[in-house]
Amino acid sequence: MSILSVSNIHKSFGKTKVLRGVDISMEEGEVMAVLGSSGSGKTTLLRCINFLETADKGQIFVGGRCIFDADSKARLSLAETRERQLNFGLVFQSFNLFPQYSALENVELAPKLLAKERADFKKNKAKIYDEINKNAVALLKSVGLGDKLDNYPCELSGGQQQRVSIARALAQDPKILFFDEPTSALDPELTGEVLKIIKSLASEHKTMVIVTHEIEFARNVADKIVFMADGVIVEQGSPEQVIDNPTHERTKMFLNKLHME
Repeated sequence: MSILSVSNIHKSFGKTKVLRGVDISMEEGEVMAVLGSSGSGKTTLLRCINFLETADKGQIFVGGRCIFDADSKARLSLAETRERQLNFGLVFQSFNLFPQYSALENVELAPKLLAKERADFKKNKAKIYDEINKNAVALLKSVGLGDKLDNYPCELSGGQQQRVSIARALAQDPKILFFDEPTSALDPELTGEVLKIIKSLASEHKTMVIVTHEIEFARNVADKIVFMADGVIVEQGSPEQVIDNPTHERTKMFLNKLHME
């Protein structure tokens, strides 16, 4: 059974059709890299899966459970949407850290907010918060930031901020991690440290979807490559198939352009 299945997703903004019937499927522990030019629909697809946008048509399944059906007449409540979002962790290209909180506080924030909804929260608040703190510290150490726990975002480099974002995404132990061009806002010398963390997560068999322009990185880390253009999936397959031996002219043009840059 697929851990994630997306069926016939459509999304328009006004008269602009951004997604035109997208289907993807992936197994637990698989890494999928999504390639495509700006405007191809990659980020919108991620946002629809993560409930940051609402698809106009289609279905989304996680572990065989339908978590979204555009044809359903029942509207999801805020609590239901939040519960479905917990399946996913999303790392944005622009970090999106809270500037008024330290690195540790940024990682602890969502788990603490969710803990307040637990039936045993008042009785076990101190114990629950202690567990959240220990997990957040461990996550920051795992991304090489054990000495930056009390630093604020303004005191961290771009690469360090993105590693805090990765730790924050991992804090809820999501079923699937999504990365939206995680290195696009970084200087070239900082890109490597973030890609190294993502590679280590892949070695731990974390299920991940990565939107990226880093072709060699995608080749080395991904089990499956998806190439999008004009809101549809043009080509998909193994890195050897899509990157080394593309069959569609649009894929060939995209890869040739990247090689020329």
